[in-house]
Amino acid sequence: MTILNVCRSLRDSSGGAVHRYCRCLPCLSDPARRSALGLKVALVMLHLIYAGVLFLFDGGLIEKTKREPWYTGAYLALFVITLVQYFVTSGSSPGYVIDAMRTVNEVNSIFRKTATVSKQPASSKGSVVVTVEGSQLGRPLLKDSGTPWSKLVLDLYPPGTSVRSLTCSYCNVEQPPRSKHCHDCDRCVLQFDHHCVWLGTCIGVGNHCKFWWYICEETALCLWTGIQYITYLKSNILSAWWKDAIMIVLLVTLSISLIFLLLLLLFHSYLILTNQTTYELVRRRRITYLRGIPERVYPFSKGACRNLYEFCCLPSSKYRLESLPTALELEEKSRPYTCTDVATCRCC
Repeated sequence: MTILNVCRSLRDSSGGAVHRYCRCLPCLSDPARRSALGLKVALVMLHLIYAGVLFLFDGGLIEKTKREPWYTGAYLALFVITLVQYFVTSGSSPGYVIDAMRTVNEVNSIFRKTATVSKQPASSKGSVVVTVEGSQLGRPLLKDSGTPWSKLVLDLYPPGTSVRSLTCSYCNVEQPPRSKHCHDCDRCVLQFDHHCVWLGTCIGVGNHCKFWWYICEETALCLWTGIQYITYLKSNILSAWWKDAIMIVLLVTLSISLIFLLLLLLFHSYLILTNQTTYELVRRRRITYLRGIPERVYPFSKGACRNLYEFCCLPSSKYRLESLPTALELEEKSRPYTCTDVATCRCC
């Protein structure tokens, strides 16, 4: 009984300490935020351990730094850039449907007020970040359009689509094509790709480019660190055995991470070039607007070059909406390639 009482008192004291910390730091009162913060701390610590052990054990690297400071400087710059990119990506918005809807509604309210107060054309007042792709390719939703959100979403679907089937049962908002409700974020995401646990956020149209660059930088850092580990083991094979054991264990785990990062980088590069998302590729048969489309037909692809340009260079990609292709467009995309198509760069 004494042991039970001690355990209960320790549990109560730890619970009280956590409660006091949560009162001082309200952002830690949410268990999901605490978990995400713990993952961020763990990832930063892993980076520091792998780099710190390398500089602590490898005396040759220190000597090389004195002779060629640019080499170590470039490695440390990549190290810092990778961590900065991680936090930038984790803190970025994937592009939520509710935010796009609020933007459109604010534009409509401003348009109505402007129309009643002044007869000055509202087209001179600029545009918002919502763009419509497809039949209205790349056309910004101007402030003088006054298009309500429900009509804007309905126009992105083929004629005859029921509005009821477009409404999310959780958010109660009309979902544009390619959007999905994320149960971890409890919001609908535009061009939903997946929910990344390590980043603590969804990957969507608003941060997919940042996510790709983070994977690319993490892969380069992991590869460079692995090369440094191998160089150390080759030149210090007869040194203290416990140092070699630690370096070998870290190198094995680093190699596994590198293989995973390379596969992830190649996979997302393929998705970018074909204008797909992970959710659309994995759940293709369960998604309503992709049923009946052949497996090797990419309905939203505009060619590899155009897909890459829109992914990297479009400044208004945070709330980009894409309409479903028509039957004629799908028929054109389903047509097999010929020599003439290759010569005219149809795939680009």
